[in-house]
Amino acid sequence: MDLKFALALSLPLGLGVAAFGSAIGLGKAVSSAMDAIARQPEASTKILINMTIGCAFIEAITIYALVFSFVLSGKF
Repeated sequence: MDLKFALALSLPLGLGVAAFGSAIGLGKAVSSAMDAIARQPEASTKILINMTIGCAFIEAITIYALVFSFVLSGKF
């Protein structure tokens, strides 16, 4: 098995794992934020701001994985 074949097999698989992990993380973050808002409606703005920042960081991890796969696929 040469390097190109290994990259062609592992890069999409790794990106799929990163996207799946991101989807799980986003689902848990939004679910927890909605539960917290249901318990304390007066703190909804602070909760939503923190949830939005957290969701942006979670999405950034997936985008980094995508960029990393493009860089590796372009090198070989």
